[in-house]
Amino acid sequence: MKTLLLWFLSLILLLALLLAGPAWLLLTDRVETGGSWSSANRDSAGLAPLPEAYAPAVVQVYAARAFSWRGAFGVHIWIAAKEAGADSYRLHQVLSWRRPTVVASSDTPDRAWFGQAPTLLADYRGDAAARLIPQIADAASRYPQADRYRVWPGPNSNSFIAWMVRQIDGFDVVLPVTAVGKDYLFGGFWAPVPSGTGYQFSLGGVFGVMFAIDEGIELNLLGLSLGVDVLRPALKLPGIGRIGLARPVIERE
Repeated sequence: MKTLLLWFLSLILLLALLLAGPAWLLLTDRVETGGSWSSANRDSAGLAPLPEAYAPAVVQVYAARAFSWRGAFGVHIWIAAKEAGADSYRLHQVLSWRRPTVVASSDTPDRAWFGQAPTLLADYRGDAAARLIPQIADAASRYPQADRYRVWPGPNSNSFIAWMVRQIDGFDVVLPVTAVGKDYLFGGFWAPVPSGTGYQFSLGGVFGVMFAIDEGIELNLLGLSLGVDVLRPALKLPGIGRIGLARPVIERE
């Protein structure tokens, strides 16, 4: 009986630890839960070079808080690509309301995600970007679960991006700890981390560990991750994200 009670109390403590960050964001109104997606801000954040002013190829990876209450738990990530001399960007992402879920469309690369401003995770320019663009399109066409979407623990939009990055040599991206679904490995148990600087173990995206130079150490519990970045000292907490030194944007030319 005491053992059962101890397990129960441990589970309650674990859930409290995992949900403290998201709960704090919701209770302090750090995440907007009202409003309509149809009227939410979708303006450019001014992070991407304008096609008419920058001719070389560009590949960028963006993350923004998910819409409504989901934003307290995690972000939505997408890839924006512009071929050399092109007059527009093409966005690659997974959208839950589309079937198939994989979408490639011409759009503003750095626009707000339904009211949430994006941050830049990776920025490839020139020859480095030109090498990636055909591989990105090819990988997107081979995504193994384009007809399936599950917010938790995956496959979702972040599972798609993590899978894409792992498929393409030289496409290194450090996904934030708030990218819920990034640890879903599509039936596998071991995989290189998206930055290419370490490895991770995962059981269906609900439990796992990660050891990497760029990502640091992460523990995935019930789909939410927490960890520590050793090289750039910072704590990484569920919902809240990174607390400490900022992580530099990966840049290649």
